[in-house]
Amino acid sequence: MSAQPGSPTAGPADPELDPTATFAVDPAVARRLAERIVSTSGESVTTHAPFTGQPVATLPLSSDADVDTAFASARQAQQRWAQTSIEQRVEALLRLHDLVFDRQDELMDLVQWESGKVRKHAFEEVAHVAMTARYYARTARRHLDSQRRLGVLPALTRVDVNRVPKGVVGIISPWNYPLTMAVSDGLPAMLAGNAVVHKPDSQTMLTGLAGIGLLEEAGFPRDLWQVVHGPGQVVGSAIIDRADYVCFTGSTATGRRVASRAAEAAVRACFSSAGQLCVSMERMYVADQVYDRFVERFLKRVGAIRLSASFDWAGDMGSLVSDAQLDTVRSHVDDAVAKGATVLAGGRPRPDVGPLFYEPTVLSGVSPSMTCFGNETFGPVVSLYRFHDEADAVERANAGSYGLNASVFTRDGKRGRAIARQIKAGSVNINEGYAASFGSVDTPMGGMRESGLGRRQGTEGIHRYTESQTVATQRVIPIAPVLGMGDRRYAQLMGASLRLLRRRTRRP
Repeated sequence: MSAQPGSPTAGPADPELDPTATFAVDPAVARRLAERIVSTSGESVTTHAPFTGQPVATLPLSSDADVDTAFASARQAQQRWAQTSIEQRVEALLRLHDLVFDRQDELMDLVQWESGKVRKHAFEEVAHVAMTARYYARTARRHLDSQRRLGVLPALTRVDVNRVPKGVVGIISPWNYPLTMAVSDGLPAMLAGNAVVHKPDSQTMLTGLAGIGLLEEAGFPRDLWQVVHGPGQVVGSAIIDRADYVCFTGSTATGRRVASRAAEAAVRACFSSAGQLCVSMERMYVADQVYDRFVERFLKRVGAIRLSASFDWAGDMGSLVSDAQLDTVRSHVDDAVAKGATVLAGGRPRPDVGPLFYEPTVLSGVSPSMTCFGNETFGPVVSLYRFHDEADAVERANAGSYGLNASVFTRDGKRGRAIARQIKAGSVNINEGYAASFGSVDTPMGGMRESGLGRRQGTEGIHRYTESQTVATQRVIPIAPVLGMGDRRYAQLMGASLRLLRRRTRRP
């Protein structure tokens, strides 16, 4: 089959017209999942498995009118849903938590078929969806209950701040985390009383649809989460135009003991999901005094990485997702080598393993003139640099326009946290690549500078789907002159009262 992931099917290239085509996923299962897509266009696309190149599924495309239909249904469902109790929503989230683990094998199969990940990286997605569901279920009241705030006149002015749902949230999710990015961002939105209209990436539609299917089984109304499918410039733009809020994830990039521990953790930070995660490490700055020992240990571990297109648990790194992604990785490495960089490990495609595999690659001698220095590769490529002191490392780490995730490896946690405060990144992990912050769902996750707006997870991750509403109740007397008092006298009394309150205010 010559069609690429997400490319329109037509004529003899259409697997539905080719009796010899073998689909990676049971066509009956794919058709059942695809029933959730709002589509009347009569058009379809066929996706292909990164592991093998064989077709995965043929899925219907949505039109602009279909997006209108999805929003109309979602708005009706949202009005009903907003009237349900928080307890009812919480119970649905807890049931979802259990269902995700009950169905983890079939979910991981779909993640692997559509994204090319190895199984241990697919399990990260299952775990993250479950943790997100449990977290927001257990903290719903803390985030959503009305809160009392200080009024202008103590005892006389009562102020309540309510959390009101925005309405219909548009979600546009990427292919690199096809399960958790498809589902997890929508869970706090629904808990807060919103509905969702969602466009998963075309390459990984089945994974998203399978996760969304569990929502109804868990007790969420079917119409509350609408799914549309199509290219971003058509369907994505239509969602942005109609949504009350849009959640979009996509592209925009010392001592011996430390050397040993960091080398192990750095392998995961650089090459999990073949480097196709937004928090992947692409530049590593290593202190002079440990550089040689670190590089020796790091390259040894990189050389032991097992490339795999298997659905068992033996593989360490899977496939890139598409020809376009493979071309990007190849061009970045070739450009760096042509301009003087040295390949310390990897540097080649591996068609013997699968059509879209590329070796985990380590570069040295990368300079600002090379494409991979300031542009996100989003693949299994990392470059190494020496630094002389902490100020030098921080300055160089902050160079460029991105600031999503960083790591600091040190024996002194307090010192590492002090360095972290100087780094312009939305999350900084100490002695870990990304999992410590990503898995801590009570904390916000997001980027600084050009690495995104807003935060997912934690309080900020649910409050972004709400509007804050202040309700102030004035008691006994108005905030105005009374009993014939003139404005001047009122201002004098008010000023005296405020001065008195100032004297009673304690210093922090």
